[in-house]
Amino acid sequence: MAGKLSKEDENLKLSQLGLRLVLSTVIHPVEYAKFLMQIGHEPIPPHPMTNIFGKPILALPNVFQYIAYIKSVDGTAGCFRGLGAKLCANVINGAAFETVKEGIRFESDFKSFVNETELDPNVERRQKFLKNFVKDVAGYTVAVITSHPFQVIAARMMAQFVGNETKYSTFIGSIQEIYHQNGLCGFFSGLTPRLIGDLLNVCITTSCTYIIHVYFTDDKEIQNYCSAIIGFFATAFTYPFHVVSNCMIVNNSGLKAGSPPHMPHYKSWLNCWKHLESTKQIKRGSSLFWRRYPLMRRKKKMK
Repeated sequence: MAGKLSKEDENLKLSQLGLRLVLSTVIHPVEYAKFLMQIGHEPIPPHPMTNIFGKPILALPNVFQYIAYIKSVDGTAGCFRGLGAKLCANVINGAAFETVKEGIRFESDFKSFVNETELDPNVERRQKFLKNFVKDVAGYTVAVITSHPFQVIAARMMAQFVGNETKYSTFIGSIQEIYHQNGLCGFFSGLTPRLIGDLLNVCITTSCTYIIHVYFTDDKEIQNYCSAIIGFFATAFTYPFHVVSNCMIVNNSGLKAGSPPHMPHYKSWLNCWKHLESTKQIKRGSSLFWRRYPLMRRKKKMK
């Protein structure tokens, strides 16, 4: 019976993996356009419009207009540039996370003789939270580090669109080019901000969810709603780390997208953060539909 359940669990995981890969493929053009927004590539001029208060502003094209532009330049297949490396990153990320999380065992996990009536429910709940928290942090850390080289390959493949280049056209060729440009460290360009952002997301969501579950409500439906809301705000809060990460992946990569005048050469990811923050571009790409042209950028262009 246990073997049968194990087989069913394995089939379920394979089905979930297949579904995730299909969804990743379907939404890749959106992610591709969003990535180009994050690294600051805006090939379509802003157009005048009014905001909800009737004030005239300059607006950038939405994500679907951006995808249409990519298609007009590279065709339909061009909208899926970097997909193979991205799927590899997703598979490795998921496999590493599950392997680490399932591999971590605590001493209390093997103590089946504990008298359950002697356990304080609050203590037991707190211990369970801490165990899951440690597993999540360890799992995400290993998952991000092991999958990051494939993220770098995918990002540089997509960034070629900016300068119509072909340095990172093939998987093997991309590995060689990354090593040629930046050495082994190139495969981990932008890792630090990405890792910090992901771990902050985990800390915020798990801690806040635990606090709400323990101190505010026992209603499962309300807990689910709260978890979703917390996840949304945690993602928004950590979004700048992913913008900086993608900029650092492309920066000084031998591509036009990562070199002046499109992008200055940054000394570190903190230097990149300060520059983007000072020019009000630290959250660029966060809005896919209502995209206002940054005022600071307009001023800098006019000088």
